[in-house]
Amino acid sequence: MEPFLKVERHGAVVLATLNRPDQRNAISEVAHSEELVDFCTSMTRDLSVKAVVLTGAGKAFCAGGDVKAMQARTGMFAGSPYDQRNAYRTSVQMIGPALTGLEVPVIAAINGPAIGLGLDITCMCDIRLAASTALFAESYVKLGIIPGGGGAWLLPRTVGLARASQLTLTGDTFDAAKALEYGLVSEVVEPDALLPRALELAQSIAANPGHATRMAKRLIREGQNVTLASHLEMAAAYQALSHHTEDHQEAISAFLDKRAPEFRDR
Repeated sequence: MEPFLKVERHGAVVLATLNRPDQRNAISEVAHSEELVDFCTSMTRDLSVKAVVLTGAGKAFCAGGDVKAMQARTGMFAGSPYDQRNAYRTSVQMIGPALTGLEVPVIAAINGPAIGLGLDITCMCDIRLAASTALFAESYVKLGIIPGGGGAWLLPRTVGLARASQLTLTGDTFDAAKALEYGLVSEVVEPDALLPRALELAQSIAANPGHATRMAKRLIREGQNVTLASHLEMAAAYQALSHHTEDHQEAISAFLDKRAPEFRDR
């Protein structure tokens, strides 16, 4: 079976593509979630990776759950309520902690529809860019179900409680221009320019010392859930670590010498 996740290396940047285009990159098998979780673990371990771009093959980013599998009650939708609960907990519900826990900054290059779990996965990423043709929907209620993979936690933190409530309770589809207005995405570009722009942005992140971008990402993530006092304690510890790196000293020297720095990930 062909891997669900296609992984390519571009120097310090990794391009990961959801690779099930005939099914609009829908996620219905435990193996799909496991690939994503394993990928996140490997990216955190590999200190030579400084940025990740996540996109979808074909015309969609990710159509969420496989509706045909839901109808047939196959894959993760098979069995008793107890079986389905366990399937959610051991498959799609593992994606959120893995992606948000990934140390490396992640850019979502949203090339097409990001529906249901697909929209939720974009919210797990740090930066979101969209093609002008992209579409979005937190569409669970239209299928008579609820956000099962973390969307009800993620979306309010991304677009605010009022808009998240409206999008979740209506299930309505909205376009890239509206996603930009809502703050869901930071840029909208033409489809042909999406991947080059995402890789360009990833390379601009990768130009910085990896320890700094990884710890800065972690501070942003943890800052959503802790008090300012706790956050400052973490920042003090991270800053002390940063001051004792060779790359920090090189950055200071390059700044004072008015030259480009040469980082060595030390």
